[in-house]
Parts: sequence; structure tokens; C-alpha cells
Amino acid sequence: MTKRILIQLDSDLQPSSFDSVVAIDSGVDHLLRYGQVEVSGVVPLVHGAMFTRGGDDLRNTAVFVGGSNVGVAEKILAACRDAFFGPVRVSMMLDANGCNTTASAAVVAAGRHVAIRDAKAVVLGGTGPVGRRVSQLLAADGASVALASRSHERASQACHEIIEKSGQTSIQPVAVENHQALESILDNAAILIGCGAAGAELVDEETIQKMSHLKVAIDLNAVPPAGLGGIGVTDKAKPFGGGVAYGAIGVGGLKMKTHKAAVQSLFESNDRVLDAEEIYAIAKAIG
Repeated sequence: MTKRILIQLDSDLQPSSFDSVVAIDSGVDHLLRYGQVEVSGVVPLVHGAMFTRGGDDLRNTAVFVGGSNVGVAEKILAACRDAFFGPVRVSMMLDANGCNTTASAAVVAAGRHVAIRDAKAVVLGGTGPVGRRVSQLLAADGASVALASRSHERASQACHEIIEKSGQTSIQPVAVENHQALESILDNAAILIGCGAAGAELVDEETIQKMSHLKVAIDLNAVPPAGLGGIGVTDKAKPFGGGVAYGAIGVGGLKMKTHKAAVQSLFESNDRVLDAEEIYAIAKAIG
């Protein structure tokens, strides 16, 4: 039986041990790990994966693109796709810094408690890689999304790039210029997801408790202090205000299941490309 080989391309000095462990736990037979990968060096690595096997055996080789720099990872993924020749290709997955699996798990968790279509959703820290993907996935399921940042310029740029890439247009940029502006942004929101950088509280508990329409609040920051005040990192559907709350570890179980299932699905064919929406579909199937 042909062995399953996963080629891990990582832009960091050392390839992520987290991603490596998950790959092995997903049933990969051999894991080839490459660090400090640059876009200029992608082609020979991909050609090595493409030309060593043929026919049905091609589906037993796949590429995982990771690293802490999501922007670089996206360019590496594009370079991989450009290296293919017609049907001579291998399946690929992008989950740099856990961006796609984390965002997918968060939106699926939100959907357990509120119908996403037509709901107002606020994404704090929306200009980062996870925030952008959360916003994109919420919009794809019909939510009216407010992508929030301290800078209206950055929020507008993020919205423009999401709309250009995905075609989702129900995303609006908003700027958190002061507490009054924040309260206005949160008004009537049913979904609140915090995607900010570690070490910064985006909104305090008292303000969240005042949200009369809130059904679910999710904080994806695993490092104290909480990004959303009053939410513990291990909270999972814990009663909170008028709804429920999830912390980063609270959505972590679904994230891990999604990551493993996505890696396993790479070997079902030789032409899969798993990015945000494809990984979201896997998370929704898991539930």
C-alpha cells in the first residue's frame, strides 16, 4: 500500500511542532518538515511532490502550508498552485497560525446558539488573520458583519480585501474610537467574537452584559487578560449575560477535530485546496 506523505511548508525558522503532532495524529505515514520556506523556493519542493508519483498514487502526497505569518503562507499557497501542470498536482491545506481551523470552529460554535443568517455579528480585532476569516465565514452564512478595528482605515482595507477575495459584501468596517463608539457598534448584535492580539482587553464585562440582543460571545484569545471581559479561556457554552460564552479552549476541541479531519481529507483526491471556506465546511459537518 502506498504510504501517505504530508509535506509541511513553514516560513518560520523551525516548522510548527503543533502542526507536526496533529499531522501524525491524523494518520500520516511520513511527515517531511521544511522551515524558513520562501516563495522563491516553493517550486522545486512542489515538483518533487508531483513528479515522484503518478496516477492514483498522487493522492497519497499532500502539502500543508503553515507558519506564524499568514500573509507569507498565502503567497506560498499561491506559488504551490502556480507550480502545478493540469491534472498533475497534489492536495493542499493552509492553516498558518491555526487561522482557518480556529475561525471555522468559532463560527460553527456561534451557529449552535443563534441562526447566523440575518443576525448582526461584531468581530473585534477584525483586521487580523483570524478576524478576517471569521468575518468572511459569518458573511458567507448570511450575517450582517461589523468588522471592527481601532483604525477605520485598516478596517476598510480588510473589508475591501475580503470582499475582493470572497465576494461576500455584507461586511462593513467600523472604528472603535472610544467607548461610546464601541457601545454603538455593539448595539443589537447577537454575535460577538473577539479576535484581538494577546494581552489586550477589547471590551469589558460590564459593557457586554448590557448587550440586550447578545446570544453568543466568543473570545479567541488564550492569553490573559481576556479579550472579552468576564469570559474564561475554558468556558464552553457557559451562561453569560443573555446568552452563552466560549473561551479559546472552549472552541479548541472542535478546532482540533476540524484540523485532523481536514488533513485526512487531503488524501481523498489529488486536487483539493483547503482554505477558509473549505475548512469551514468540514467544521460544519463535524458540528
